[in-house]
Amino acid sequence: MHLKQLYIYIYHALTDRLINTNQSCSPPSHSLLTLYFYFESQKVSVSFYLKMASSQSIKTALLLVVLVHLSFANLCYGARRLTALYQPPPMVLAYHMGALLEGELPVSILWYGKFTPAQKSIVADFLVSLTPQQQKLSSSTLTAPSVSQWWKPIETYMKDAGKKGTRIVLSDQITDESYSMGKTLKRSQISQLAQKASSKQPGRLVLVLTAKDVALEGFCMSSCGFHGSDSKKKSAFIWVGNSETQCPGQCAWPFHQPIYGPQTPPLGAPNGDVGLDGMVINIATLLAGTVTNPFGNGYFQGSADAPVEAASACPGVYGKGAYQGYAGDLLLDPSTGASYNAQGANGRKYLLPAMFDPCTSSCSTIV
Repeated sequence: MHLKQLYIYIYHALTDRLINTNQSCSPPSHSLLTLYFYFESQKVSVSFYLKMASSQSIKTALLLVVLVHLSFANLCYGARRLTALYQPPPMVLAYHMGALLEGELPVSILWYGKFTPAQKSIVADFLVSLTPQQQKLSSSTLTAPSVSQWWKPIETYMKDAGKKGTRIVLSDQITDESYSMGKTLKRSQISQLAQKASSKQPGRLVLVLTAKDVALEGFCMSSCGFHGSDSKKKSAFIWVGNSETQCPGQCAWPFHQPIYGPQTPPLGAPNGDVGLDGMVINIATLLAGTVTNPFGNGYFQGSADAPVEAASACPGVYGKGAYQGYAGDLLLDPSTGASYNAQGANGRKYLLPAMFDPCTSSCSTIV
């Protein structure tokens, strides 16, 4: 390569780099690569050309191209370092200094519509499983994740607020198979049903569960359940509907094909009932939110009218490695092929949502 040709390549190398200053991490220009491969093929270095160069201008040009190339490499490295170091601010469920549902918490279930005894036992066993002392543990359950383990982050929320731990106690079950308010309900009627169930003993939590043939205002369109309260009576309620025939793809996922998003095959329901196993997921989500934010001034992030709460902060996450359309790495029941992540009373298996862990500021799963 003659010095004149070398000078031309140096000129192009410099202009390539100066023109593309906005591309701080762009690859080396064609001219720089040509210079590099020429030096390599001739087994010589830039210092050799500096010694051999006949004029000071050529020496200066060679030094310039090396310095410019190194400076852009440093800029690129710095940009990548800054990108790698940036971490988005962690989500925090702030405590707004309100009352929480602490201590022993009696829970009443109002079954609105027709449910079979087997369906009722799925929910009842879940509630009993939340308190370890109430469980009759088998040898297999002792080594597997339990429902009470899933509930442990709630103890952290209560402790951080200076409150007593919450102990769920299944109080009584009421059945309304005659559909006393009809099969089409408004949201306001749920609180009326809850008041009837708690009239004899105020201060309890009422779980209003509606059958698959009951339509509720906003069900499937805006929610799969909700919780409310009466601050004067210091009582709260949760409503969850059986979505089996109305919107299982929305309210019983991952046990049914989703309405939108990745169309992954549905998982086997751990208790063999898509509607009820889906209800347990929603009951668990709302129970965690109700205990830690019963009156709208407990633990939450965002607006008090649409709060992000302890379990609703982790939608669609049930096991490690979860992403949109994939519930995560779960346990598999070898006898039924059903998926689950927690065991409870009477040998029950459940799929429970991830809980937002205040210690790590992240969604925590038990498998």
